[in-house]
Amino acid sequence: MRNLVKLLTGAVLLSLIYATPMTGQTSGTAKGKSQKVTGKEVPMGTIEIELFAQDAPKAVENFVKLADRKYFNGVLFHRVAKGFVIQGGDPTGTGAGGKSIWGKDFVDELNPNAPSFKEGYKKGTVAMANKGPNTNSSQFFIMLADAPRMPKNYTIFGKVVKGLEVVEKIGETEIIPQMGPTDGKPKEDILMKTVTVSKPPSTGDSKDPKPNPRVKIEVVRREPAPPPEPATENK
Repeated sequence: MRNLVKLLTGAVLLSLIYATPMTGQTSGTAKGKSQKVTGKEVPMGTIEIELFAQDAPKAVENFVKLADRKYFNGVLFHRVAKGFVIQGGDPTGTGAGGKSIWGKDFVDELNPNAPSFKEGYKKGTVAMANKGPNTNSSQFFIMLADAPRMPKNYTIFGKVVKGLEVVEKIGETEIIPQMGPTDGKPKEDILMKTVTVSKPPSTGDSKDPKPNPRVKIEVVRREPAPPPEPATENK
């Protein structure tokens, strides 16, 4: 019975790595969001990701160019599914937004011969969120645990190589349940303050594949703004 419950829970989670709307209002400074008075930002650390340029060239090109345009700066991790994924990349902070560098959705890259496809969705894997086949835009997720039964419907384009403990801290944050009791929006805003790309120099050998670019995501937690001081009457 316990195994059946685990299997059903996993099936529900696996069906929901979609770029779909989440209820509730979100504050912040990212593009498309209403700006509100906010509290101070507390550093959580840096996530470093190696991008798989050979396995998913379009997804990597999209991510790199969006990062170069500072598209992700100030954007929330708007979803935490406990023990499963954290998700971000939507400037509206709702799960319903986001655009690719081409201004439209782009195709999946699900090559069965690619090393990342063969390895599957393991802890630290970075992949595109979508609304169905060939609907990739700017939203992505990072795995919090291995998911060997997960359908290979999501383009894998990178993996966390440093800062996995930061991903885990995000995954442990308190949430406002929205897509189930363990799946929802963090109670406190957690955002990508800066996203920067480094492109390793070529080896100079034309026979060698180009080194994979790396991305550093500086993560901060925004504390709630203090309540306004009560107005005092002049006597």
